[in-house]
Amino acid sequence: MHSFGYRANAVLTFAVTILALMCAIASVSDNLNSPSPSSEIQILNINWFQKQPHGNDEVSLTMNITADLQSLFTWNTKQVFLFVAAEYATPKNALNQVSLWDAIIPAKEYAKFNLHTSNKYRFIDQGHNLRGKEFNLTLHWHVMPKTGKMFADKIVMSGYRLPEEYR
Repeated sequence: MHSFGYRANAVLTFAVTILALMCAIASVSDNLNSPSPSSEIQILNINWFQKQPHGNDEVSLTMNITADLQSLFTWNTKQVFLFVAAEYATPKNALNQVSLWDAIIPAKEYAKFNLHTSNKYRFIDQGHNLRGKEFNLTLHWHVMPKTGKMFADKIVMSGYRLPEEYR
């Protein structure tokens, strides 16, 4: 006959093995999901565009962010982190990214929204490179699963331009 400790060890090992197998199946099943999120960002107003005393350009924008990210949610999704970034090129850097706004979507019910907001974080360029600058607004998202690897993607929206003169 086996001792109580031996039997408890066998049951615990079996339970952990089944749990690990279930986590692996959950992680693999996320690869079968093909999300099709959509988003549109409109710049409603440039609140101010100024040169700071130490020479950096700063912009404040009012945006309308419309998104349908419900297809990102599966039964294994814990939450989705998303952020809007302004992306542009300067003579020193091929790609500059400035985060303007972010949010955490905790559930599928909140993943379809229409939000009217100003940039949450300061849109500053180190230098005076923003006058007349064309830039893209990019909605980035990171899907955080309950188990498995994190998934990230983005939607790039182009055709935005800053004014030639400070306001």
